[in-house]
Amino acid sequence: MSASILIVNLAVLLVVLESDLGTRKVSAFRIARPLLMALGIVLLFIEHPATAGPGEALELALAGLGALLGVVASVRLMQVGHDVARGRVVSRAGVAYGLFWCVVIGARLLFTYGANNWYSAALVHWMSTNGISADALTDGLIFMAIAMAVARTFRLAAARLHARSVNRGELAVQS
Repeated sequence: MSASILIVNLAVLLVVLESDLGTRKVSAFRIARPLLMALGIVLLFIEHPATAGPGEALELALAGLGALLGVVASVRLMQVGHDVARGRVVSRAGVAYGLFWCVVIGARLLFTYGANNWYSAALVHWMSTNGISADALTDGLIFMAIAMAVARTFRLAAARLHARSVNRGELAVQS
């Protein structure tokens, strides 16, 4: 298994679960941290992304799938609202949210393990037939992990803005 895929997936999982499980304040730092992590991951692990052809298409498809999974997790399994008593925006995520992230990241890691140990010949044949390099596949899996975290972060930021504006509107009406 590529160490970069393992490191990236575990970093994403730890950052997301640590910051999201339970009831958490939605602060600017909470929004910025995964974005900074994504930037660091790209700078450290993505050396030669595919810029054309099937490799690029695979990277974009996996990034799109990651974004979709991040939106699904954050919209369907996390609630964001305004805590009136404390005057702040909070999110709530429980076991289902944590399991969703663990299953998706576990599936990615299992795919990587399988690619190296169970079906490597078939995968190499498919990649060769379709003109996809091993770097493009590795980068695509990394992009998928990053896109999942970034999409969740953008959704969280949008929900924070919405909760604040709704609360301001309610205060203005009550005055």
